[in-house]
Amino acid sequence: MMSLMAVVFGLSSCVTTKNAGGGLFGPRKENRSAVYLAALQGGIVSRSGASLSKGETQRALEAEYRALETSPSGQAVTWEDDDVSGKVVAAAPYQVGNQNCRQYTHGVSVKARTFEAKGAACRNEDGTWTPLN
Repeated sequence: MMSLMAVVFGLSSCVTTKNAGGGLFGPRKENRSAVYLAALQGGIVSRSGASLSKGETQRALEAEYRALETSPSGQAVTWEDDDVSGKVVAAAPYQVGNQNCRQYTHGVSVKARTFEAKGAACRNEDGTWTPLN
């Protein structure tokens, strides 16, 4: 009985700060920002021709999401990382069926070379944006 109490006491002092997967303590909670960025399917920055690192791509996609979701028409959302920077500008929203959509441009500067891509995306009911091809 004493060893059982020691095990119970030992386990009760364990603290889980992050649930890395499903199982005994329930399903893993997905990082919501990752869901929003993944829905952009690489964004229009992936079509710009600029060669970006994973971190730079992450910043670029975050800027695209912010421009689509919250930026007033024509206002630039900028990002930068060492020798790389970008500027995303979304146009006024318009309706396609029951979805809000926006056209936008993404300019990227890599070591003084400039790339630009243009596209459009529509907002889904869950708050994600899906690019139009």
